[in-house]
Amino acid sequence: MTVLLLAEDDDDIATVLVRVFQRADLTVLRAPDGATAFAALLEDRPDVVLTDLGMPGMDGWGLIEAIRHHPHLGDLPIAIFSGQVQPGDPRVAESGACALLFKPCPNEVLLATIQRLAVLGRHGHTGGTALCLELKLVPL
Repeated sequence: MTVLLLAEDDDDIATVLVRVFQRADLTVLRAPDGATAFAALLEDRPDVVLTDLGMPGMDGWGLIEAIRHHPHLGDLPIAIFSGQVQPGDPRVAESGACALLFKPCPNEVLLATIQRLAVLGRHGHTGGTALCLELKLVPL
């Protein structure tokens, strides 16, 4: 069974996402900020990370950087789920993220993305030059 770590500080959004992923038989670990998420990564070793960017303390950018620089976590698949970034923002590819999803996003697209990343599994990230999954999303 796939284990997903969800880093999201908004309780309402997190509650909905946890339900969506659990209904698809994923195990979901939740963290309200980047520091808590990183601690959970070290302890629980999930298969995929889904992170918001705007969180208190260590934000999503800091979490991605910490993951990519860690010798045992650097190859984890990471998806960004945020409303605080614009299409084409170079920081996304430079961060080493595998996928970018914009809030709001249809639940089926979120689920499909996480499932694709789980199948892709751990993989290298060569300097953060492009997203691992290129997703064509239609705004709601």
